[in-house]
Amino acid sequence: MTEDDLNTPRDQTRDTGDGLREHEVRTALLDLLAEVGTVTATEAASRLGHSSGLCSFHLRQLARHGHIEEAPHRGGRARPWRLRQPGPAADASTGERFGDLARGLEDESWQRWLTQRDRAPAEWRDDEAFSAVAYLTPEEMSRVAETIRRALAPYQDREQRPLARPDSARPVALITRLFPLLPHGTDDADQS
Repeated sequence: MTEDDLNTPRDQTRDTGDGLREHEVRTALLDLLAEVGTVTATEAASRLGHSSGLCSFHLRQLARHGHIEEAPHRGGRARPWRLRQPGPAADASTGERFGDLARGLEDESWQRWLTQRDRAPAEWRDDEAFSAVAYLTPEEMSRVAETIRRALAPYQDREQRPLARPDSARPVALITRLFPLLPHGTDDADQS
């Protein structure tokens, strides 16, 4: 029997197929990481209302099974964690699984925002959303994505450097999905 077995009621776990059972603390940790980017066990415990030991245990389990990884940091005892970033050598199935996980967490975060935004401070109740359709080549689509990444670059170090954040800064989900629109139905009609 493991600590996991002792801390988990039987009706709250399910095998995920990779040897790691789904667990309410692990699910909460993944949701938190999707929301804030990086978190230590102590920060997670404070935000989720669990002990830091329990959060640390489940963070290590998530890492052991490839769902998260240690985030880059500058020494010290604190170990920040983040959702696993697929490397350039990752195979297609790993990239697809990570993409599916990320999109699922993004969708869950969006739904949570929609149901709970009335509880947010007044200055944070509005969101910014837009969509557009543009006719692009695959190369142009890649250039658009890179332009968006460059526009966000000045703000991304704030994840690792809390002192660089303005006092009123909060974690904000920045989600961009570029994908081709496929024809409806089974015919392969030209979309020109």
